[in-house]
Amino acid sequence: MKVALIGSRWFAARVLDILLERGDEVFVLGTNGEDQLGKLAAEKGVPHKLLDNPRRVEGDMLPDGSYDAMIAAHCHAFIGRDARAKARNAFGYHPSLLPRHRGIAAVEWTIKAKDPIGGGSIYHLADGWDDGLVGEQEWCFVYPDDDAGSLWKRELAPMGLRLIRRALDTIDATGTLPGRKQDPKAVTLAPSSGL
Repeated sequence: MKVALIGSRWFAARVLDILLERGDEVFVLGTNGEDQLGKLAAEKGVPHKLLDNPRRVEGDMLPDGSYDAMIAAHCHAFIGRDARAKARNAFGYHPSLLPRHRGIAAVEWTIKAKDPIGGGSIYHLADGWDDGLVGEQEWCFVYPDDDAGSLWKRELAPMGLRLIRRALDTIDATGTLPGRKQDPKAVTLAPSSGL
């Protein structure tokens, strides 16, 4: 498959490992050259473009052409409609059971809200923050002694990698990633300003 990977840090670098292992044709849009994703793309000779922490990703930031999948992995930039239009399937991983804890600080809010159960969601990128159709979800227990770091390392990061791999397998098999609407009555927000 032809895949655009947009993201940063350790998590996005591990997604790049998965894509390379699968033999996908990948273009990386990363945050900067010092980031783990940017370093790995350069090391592996993967075509990439590095931006200084963009707030938005627009279509002109990606090479012309179309992608089978566009993946947002530890991406804090909003991916605009014209960018998403370049992919048949544009999705991201969010470390919560959407629609719970939409926003940049989902793991921290899972802890702050004292949720006994957390989880991760593969969701279709859409016009709103984290509000697209949900394609895949898994849940996990949140232990009383967990903090955001321990929950991320123990459960949510490995879960995200599994879910992304599963989404890619579904796209390989069917050409599309099915999804279901999020329940608007269950929406909670996870802004970094409230921590």
